[in-house]
Amino acid sequence: MKVLILGSGGREHALAWAVKRSQRMTEVVCAPGNGGIAQIARCIPADLKNLDAMVRVAEAEQPCLTIVGPELPLSLGIVDALQERGLRVFGPTRAAAMLETSKGFAKRFLQRHNIPTANYAVCASTAELEKAIDFFHPPIVVKADGLHAGKGVLICESRHTAIEAAQGLFTGALLGEAEQQMVIEEFLKGDEISFLCLSDGKHVVPLAPAQDHKCIGEGDTGPNTGGMGVYSTDTMLEPGMTEWILHHIAEPTVRGMAEEETPFMGVLYCGLMMTARGPQVLEFNARFGDPETQAILLRLESDLVDALEACIDGRLAETELRWNSGASACVVASSSGYPGSYKTGFPITGLAAAAHVPGVQIFHSGSSRVGDQLLTAGGRVLGVTAAAPSLEEALARAYQAMAEIHFEGMYYRRDIGHRALKKKP
Repeated sequence: MKVLILGSGGREHALAWAVKRSQRMTEVVCAPGNGGIAQIARCIPADLKNLDAMVRVAEAEQPCLTIVGPELPLSLGIVDALQERGLRVFGPTRAAAMLETSKGFAKRFLQRHNIPTANYAVCASTAELEKAIDFFHPPIVVKADGLHAGKGVLICESRHTAIEAAQGLFTGALLGEAEQQMVIEEFLKGDEISFLCLSDGKHVVPLAPAQDHKCIGEGDTGPNTGGMGVYSTDTMLEPGMTEWILHHIAEPTVRGMAEEETPFMGVLYCGLMMTARGPQVLEFNARFGDPETQAILLRLESDLVDALEACIDGRLAETELRWNSGASACVVASSSGYPGSYKTGFPITGLAAAAHVPGVQIFHSGSSRVGDQLLTAGGRVLGVTAAAPSLEEALARAYQAMAEIHFEGMYYRRDIGHRALKKKP
């Protein structure tokens, strides 16, 4: 079969790698792809901001299955458009993707369905926020309502800085476009967990859990990014916790969306804070995470295509995913200046030597190919990912491979997995 993947990042490279391993695969096409993806799939131009352009690509290619990688095409309604044309597509409709595309919608949904989450207020003006903020104790979390690639969350140490942040969001000074509403939340303490599930609209099957590292700086300091690294292990969740999260968070969410006549088919990404009062939902995403997908799919033993088709056909209840035991880790190499302004077009060297490290797969997030040369083409450039029997060994392999790679201004965190390693006796 022929599969079309929409997207151009590390997540899409990992998806293409996993899809290509399926015995049923004849061709993988990625639109628009990147320099690394082009080594394992046919890449074709596509404007992911233009619904008509994406539809034209799918109609021209006539794939057996389309997998939507990023959130923007979901927000534009690409799944609805392809379904209307009789094409098989994996991902939620535009209405169902509101769980990610509107923080305000998600928080109200959580409240309606008694799913545990932080106390919050949705504000449509600075005046509303100034009234609501008196019910919160610093630090206060201020969130842009819409999509901002993981950069729309601000943790404010005082009432004054929270109001300043809100004004910056409403005017567009902070993120480049004005927000119509925003969410303020209580600050939760604990460990964050990325808990991803497949859903066919009625049933859910969990993927391996993972822990992302959002901040640019070591020790979890500095501004938020799209993710600087992630790890996944068998022991991330205490015994019984996976079932608790399924029964109290993931399943009620899918059931609630069905009850509200917006069934959710796709990947339900539950961003959780493991607090003293139990897991709390920080956010939902309506697609595979990045860089979580890189680490998670490296551990997947099952055929990914079979599982995604089971979601589309409503037979996920018959599906059981198989996982390789042990651990995996992904370390992101970024351009100097990211998540702010950065330069691109620098040659990337050492990839062949890095790929020879046992258990390592290198997924490209922002690269382009010019002739025989791979060049940097984004803020996050590479996700050096490794699997091993233990987290320590997976991290050692990833960093060993990273040491072989070079490009001008290359930056990466050297403490991925530090929270898990500190917990060990």
